[in-house]
Amino acid sequence: MLFRDIIGHKDIINRLIQTVKDNRVSHAQLILGPEGIGKLALAIAYAQFVNCVDKQYNNQNGILADSCGVCKSCLKFKKLIHPDVHFVFPNTTTKKITKNNFSENFLTEWREFLIENNYIVTLNQWFEKLGVENKQGTINVRDCNEINRILSFKTYEAEYKVMIIWMVEKLYHSAAPKILKILEEPPEKTLFILISENHDQILSTILSRTQLIKLYKIKDNEIIDTLIDKYQIDADRAVEIASHSEGNLLDAMSLISQNAEDKFHTEVLIKWMRSCFKGNLNENSKNNVEGLNDLVNVLAKIGREKQKSFLNYILKISRACILIHYDQSALLKLSSDEANFLQKFYLYINPLNIEDIQKEINTAIYHIERNANASILFMDLSLKMYKLLNRKD
Repeated sequence: MLFRDIIGHKDIINRLIQTVKDNRVSHAQLILGPEGIGKLALAIAYAQFVNCVDKQYNNQNGILADSCGVCKSCLKFKKLIHPDVHFVFPNTTTKKITKNNFSENFLTEWREFLIENNYIVTLNQWFEKLGVENKQGTINVRDCNEINRILSFKTYEAEYKVMIIWMVEKLYHSAAPKILKILEEPPEKTLFILISENHDQILSTILSRTQLIKLYKIKDNEIIDTLIDKYQIDADRAVEIASHSEGNLLDAMSLISQNAEDKFHTEVLIKWMRSCFKGNLNENSKNNVEGLNDLVNVLAKIGREKQKSFLNYILKISRACILIHYDQSALLKLSSDEANFLQKFYLYINPLNIEDIQKEINTAIYHIERNANASILFMDLSLKMYKLLNRKD
């Protein structure tokens, strides 16, 4: 991965380049930022640059330097097979790995996953790749023991031994003490690159031992240029996609292809909200109850990560309703289906019930993460939403 292939973040890239040039590479760095902006791609490009044997120090397109891309080290990075670069990421048991799971067991799938998706990926996509179904992945004690074991060896051929920990907020709390010492005092020429999307979920003992690199959403003009140059999207469509994606490159890609999951979210949300709102969820409304029960059954079967994604989508829509109430529609970036639905439905999510609605949704997410029965959870949530949507006070 080359710096020039990364969309946006030029100021951060140049800062990282300068630390290498000045021989001031911090041994533990935390790349923090929202989903879909290329954090992992930046980490890999940085690791490649650190170990490139023929760094190209020339200013091109606003980037001060880059890896050569053709040396022995760079070619191994291209295939993600460099012996001195290691990955740790959330994982769990699968049909293939039924016990003693840790990251090294999934390296083949991991390499395929990153290369297929051009290094810009989400946790949901990774769990789908693994086929974890209703399970939730963590970075466990075995992973932490492996970190200590790997870093106890000398480098094979590179200047730096690099350990990239993706989604470090998934580090299991009882496993964290295993790596605190090596994170604070690693062997010489060892580079930790931690990646996270949620600052508040990272253990404080990890945060205190890292240097923070904060990334922000990609600028609209950078997404527009990418869509036009790389994907041959016409200018007007590129502007529309950039506006709706809100700085998230993955969202921009999904808008190009009309991702099936996005369609699912919108379609099921509309049906679910209408069923909840119709009211009369009692013995005299058999058809409505049966329709709601069918939707609950659909939601119960899609897996926990998709269930959480759907509930987070509801939170997004509820916030959009409030912005409409306060005449802030200009701030909204919605698809045409969402906009059409909210033209009338926004009246039912309002300042009187928004706090309770969001509280119930967040509670449902909390319970899903703790393996609640999905059928019971979604039916209970539906009945609560019925009361809240029909609140008159």
